Amino acid sequence: RLLLKMSIKLVILETGEQLVADVKELFKGDSIQGYILHKPFAVSASRPMFIEEGEDEDKTSVEITMSSWILLSKDEEVLLPPRSVLTVVNPVDDVVKLYEERKNG
Repeated sequence: RLLLKMSIKLVILETGEQLVADVKELFKGDSIQGYILHKPFAVSASRPMFIEEGEDEDKTSVEITMSSWILLSKDEEVLLPPRSVLTVVNPVDDVVKLYEERKNG
């Protein structure tokens, strides 16, 4: 019997790609069998660059970009085998908010 747990997660793939999605973890007993990602988006983050020196900008600010992970697919769910996933973590609140906005159009 497979059990499902679902929530918005940040998935780091073995390739280094970062995805945000509504993730369902597929379990059989205590063993993870895979991940189902609903409407996955690729996420990248970078520090903003400032042209003028001496600006009193927040040093912790990060620019986040988000795009559909598989651009040419109309599928809303993608199955990932556990071997392709490095780790699954909880995203920061701003990423969750941005994901929900993008997912809902």
